[in-house]
Parts: sequence; structure tokens; C-alpha cells
Amino acid sequence: MNYLSKLLLALCGVAFPFAGCASHPVPDDPRWLTYRGGDGPGSGRHIVLVAAEQEYRAEQALPMLADVLATRHGFDCTVLFLQNEQGLVDPTLPTRPQVKDIWHDVPGLEHLASADLLVLFSRFLTLRDESVRHVIDYLESGKPVIGIRTANHGFRGNFPYEIDGKRVRFGLDVLGGTFRGHHGGWHRESTLGTPVAEHRDHPILRGVDKVWGPSDVYRTYPKDGALRADCTPLVIGQPLKTLDPDSAPTPKKVPLPVAWTTTWRGSRGLDARVFHTTMGSAQDYRDPGMRRLTVNAVYWCLGLEERIDPARSVAPVTDYDPLRSGFNYEKLGVVPRPPASFR
Repeated sequence: MNYLSKLLLALCGVAFPFAGCASHPVPDDPRWLTYRGGDGPGSGRHIVLVAAEQEYRAEQALPMLADVLATRHGFDCTVLFLQNEQGLVDPTLPTRPQVKDIWHDVPGLEHLASADLLVLFSRFLTLRDESVRHVIDYLESGKPVIGIRTANHGFRGNFPYEIDGKRVRFGLDVLGGTFRGHHGGWHRESTLGTPVAEHRDHPILRGVDKVWGPSDVYRTYPKDGALRADCTPLVIGQPLKTLDPDSAPTPKKVPLPVAWTTTWRGSRGLDARVFHTTMGSAQDYRDPGMRRLTVNAVYWCLGLEERIDPARSVAPVTDYDPLRSGFNYEKLGVVPRPPASFR
């Protein structure tokens, strides 16, 4: 290495002590948030996180996760949001069939082309052809997917994805299960998640002893059915009687899987690792076990499971005090805001 090269590297180390000279793969833009990865096992990997739902405050949860993944683990992260016509992040937007001809906009989906991992937290999203095509192209790429909570009913209406003439259902086919109802009491019963004993040694469960959140347990398969055979259940969720973490289990409500892995294969025959959790509201992510579970899943999805270190912090980088879940936007203080306000 010549003198000039050494000098440039030295100067770069002063200017960017945590990120070297590498630039973020997505340009800065007021329509989305970017987080440059520092030193860490995720260096050189790009994660796109999509917050596009109306109930569980994904617009607060995903920026927090992106900051943790970038600052504490080295991943470059980009957070995209559901936005209204004024360019504001707007979780109050209706969905179909509330408004039968509504179309949704998530600026920046074209950046899925440079993503190594998609983290999706959407609900009843109806995208126009040019936008949804970016999602479908990603699913054809063989790259991994993480689906959070409502992602298993993340699209509604326009999702023109077929393989061998058969329509692809994102929740059921890609994630391994779809929303079939609230097994726990909606907004009145919480969930205690514990590792599935049979799979306790799975890398995603490293450092995870329990997971608790005020979100209720979803049912994702028929009452007389089971989790799909090619899914590996990792966390089983017991409904609790109240929203208190010390509450007793709800009588006669059996625990159901709330986190699992599976594999998605598109028409090109490329296998993608998939992790899905039916927990994951912004309030759920106040729990360190929930953050650890999701961060570990990022490593596993990217084939970095040997780098999972339960001693590496998953604590929020800045104060994290998200709003509660629900649709009573005025009471909860949910209003459209510019993307920068969620950093």
C-alpha cells in the first residue's frame, strides 16, 4: 500500500471512526431514514425495514430497531414508511374495504434491489403495480425475509405474484401462516413467550429466556390444524389474563406458536430464509427478549448465525417510549408526521 493510500485511510478513519469510508447504499432523502452501520458483524450488509401498518406503531418500532442494528451491530439500515399525499408518515390511512379504491404509497421500495434483508411490518397494504413489483422482485431474489406481526396479512388487493399459475399468498405461502383471528384477548390480554424446548439450541434463541408483550396471541392456522410442516417453531406464546407481565395464564387458552422459521422458494428455485413473529408491536419491543429475538433472527436470516453474541447489546440507542397500540388515534396521540421525526 503506497503512502497516499495510507493517508486516505487514516483521514477516513478520523472522519468516520465507526464506519470507515464506506457510504450508505441508499442516498439521503427526506422521504426515508438511513442509518450507517458502524463496526460490527453486520458491516457491509444492507437491511431495508418497511413500516406500513395502522395499529401497532411500526413507525416507532422499526426506526428503533434500525438504530440498534446499525449502531450496535454494524448493519446499514434503511427505514421506509407508509405516507400520505403530503409526504407525511400516516398510520391513520384507511385500508380496503374501508375505502374500496384506496392506493397506498411507500416511497423508496426501489431500494429493495440493494437490500440483503427485508424486514416487513405492514397491514392490508395496497400498492400500485410499479411499487408492488419491487416487493415481488425481491421475493424472487432468494434473499431473506423477516415478517413482523401484521405482515402475515400485510397485503390486500393488488399482489400480482404467481408461480406456475398459482397465486402466491404472502402470509400463508411466504411466512408460513396467516391471520385467522385473535386467540388471545385483543388489547386486553398479553403474551408470555417461552422457547420451544425441542429447538432450544437454535441460534435465534441464543440469549433468549422469555419474551413478553402486551400484544395478544394470533391464531395462524385452523383450530383443528397445526403450524405448517416446513416451519420450525421457536417461541410458544401463552395468553395471559391481563396486560400485566405478572398476570396468570388465561384459563383454557392453550399456547400457540408466536415465532418460527421457514423457507421460501420463488419461481427461480432460490431458497430464502424466513423468520416470522406474530408478536412485535412497538410496545412489545420495550422487552429485551423481543429485541434479542429479532436481532438474532437478522443474523440467522443473513447466514451469520455463528456471529450471534448474546453479550452484544440490543438496548435502544436513544430513549424509546412508543405510543400504545390501537385505532383510537386522537386518544393515543397518533398524527401524521414527517419521517425525520421518527429518528
